[in-house]
Amino acid sequence: MHKGELEFQLVSDGIVWVDPGGPFGLVPRVLYRRIVEPNQNHLIPQTLTCMLVRSEGKTILIDTGLGPKLDQKEAKNWGLVRPGGGLVNGLQGLGVSPSEIDLVLCTHLHADHCGGNTRLESGGLVPTFPNATYLVQRMEWADASHPDARTRGTYFSENFGPLVADGRMRLLHGDQPITRHVRCVVTPGHTRGHQSVLLESEGWYGLFVSDMATFSVHMARAGWLTAFDVEPLENIRTKQRWQRWAVERDAWLFFIHDPVKPVARLQEQDGRLEAILIDEAQPIIDPLPTPQPILESGA
Repeated sequence: MHKGELEFQLVSDGIVWVDPGGPFGLVPRVLYRRIVEPNQNHLIPQTLTCMLVRSEGKTILIDTGLGPKLDQKEAKNWGLVRPGGGLVNGLQGLGVSPSEIDLVLCTHLHADHCGGNTRLESGGLVPTFPNATYLVQRMEWADASHPDARTRGTYFSENFGPLVADGRMRLLHGDQPITRHVRCVVTPGHTRGHQSVLLESEGWYGLFVSDMATFSVHMARAGWLTAFDVEPLENIRTKQRWQRWAVERDAWLFFIHDPVKPVARLQEQDGRLEAILIDEAQPIIDPLPTPQPILESGA
């Protein structure tokens, strides 16, 4: 899909089935069931939707999903299914090989967002995208490098350590323009160094939200928090700022984990914000895998 000189496409690394207590935290079940219905094992689906962007001659990948390093037990624990074969297969389906990726923008270093940064080869770890520079916020790297009792189950050095050691990871300090159309913006709360990716072209605006808002409803309801938000009150403040930004610009919002509304805009309806699917985005949504059962009514 094109917006002026900017080109972008969504690419799936699969679907995971998780306990709803993770993404919905203290939100009552009667409310989150209006968004997504648990299966018979009381699990709900989360997509691993990454984004391919082309701008000013650069081929850019935003997030890399869980990646190819999981063993059978780990994949089972995640409830991981890959109808399309995973991220690299998805890229190849778009005619893009791993060696063609110039930049990988890591929104943060939780395993389900950066596990695809590296892969195993001959018993060692190598970059999945051998010619790419990987970008992440310096504070995020610092926190990931020194995990605590809460975060050590999602920060794994094999996803970023070899890249730092090899000089392939660039550490950012705050908002950073990547091209005229692409900008990394710090969106703290889920983690201290979490960043989202702002897209802009000829009056059109988009935002790869990542885990600032895990599902689209988390963006519409700033008070809906996940159990994984390290700084929950900061996350609320961050979402409130970007809510205003999104409404004022009629921006497209891209949600990595939302199986129902992976691309939506915020609109005010009956005095409150709602996330509304974007008909124009359907060509990039249709190829994504869609799990069942899912309900499409709002909260």
